[in-house]
Amino acid sequence: MAGGCGTPNYVAPEVLSHKGYNGALADIWSCGVILYVLMAGYLPFDEIDLMTLYGKIEGAQFSCPSWFPVGAKSLIHRILDPNPETRIRIEDIRNDEWFKRNYNPVRLPETEDVDLDDVNAAFDDPEDEIPNQQCGNNDMGPLALNAFDLIILSQGLNLAALFDRRKDSLKHQTRFVSQRPAKVVLSSMEVVAQSMGFKTHIRNYKMRVEGPSADRTSHFSVIMEIFQVAPMFIMVDIQKAAGDAEEYLKFYKNFCNNLEDIIWKPADESCKSRVTKTKSRRR
Repeated sequence: MAGGCGTPNYVAPEVLSHKGYNGALADIWSCGVILYVLMAGYLPFDEIDLMTLYGKIEGAQFSCPSWFPVGAKSLIHRILDPNPETRIRIEDIRNDEWFKRNYNPVRLPETEDVDLDDVNAAFDDPEDEIPNQQCGNNDMGPLALNAFDLIILSQGLNLAALFDRRKDSLKHQTRFVSQRPAKVVLSSMEVVAQSMGFKTHIRNYKMRVEGPSADRTSHFSVIMEIFQVAPMFIMVDIQKAAGDAEEYLKFYKNFCNNLEDIIWKPADESCKSRVTKTKSRRR
């Protein structure tokens, strides 16, 4: 994974410097990034400018959120060590006190029969088979993102950053995280979108929001999709499908303001938000 996917945030420092590398040690570093993302909800290294991103990766310039356990902080720093010679090994990770807490090793059966029908079904798109299926009739849950999906969502794969260092990508695609059940989030988004005067169309855990633009001269449309990124976290990916970029940013801001009860924020950001609201009320 570390050497093949090509996204800087998941590629070990020794690969970025074009030096020879040990695949197992590089994969340990990549797994450290994935562990960080699963616990924090964002990447340890995330810069629009690729050269700045490379510098931070090679210098291990990152910090862990305050809610990380001390043991997790220590282990992640040992995993994201840019020097492969001193980077922690798999056997040491398995013996780490924080890692061993509530850890149950996976025991695979000695033999397992593979049904080719199951293999073929894995590549079929259920949306092609069940048109017009609504969320209320779907108990399958949102699509779960694996490590490779998280890699693809990283800004490191966006080559536009090489030519334009402005954060224009935010004008077309944005995301937020929630700890509420997926159905609750989807229902809340539908209510908020409709209250803003837009029509909604739901299919599984995807929702299309559309309506006339603010000046009534064109069409405005947004696609929202819910993903499961961890047992307690879901991510909502929002993309502009049609309309003006500035209008999309305004829509996203108003939309999220009406979803504050379901959008998850780190503890320190939540405190800042409450302080800001208190000050504004006093004024």
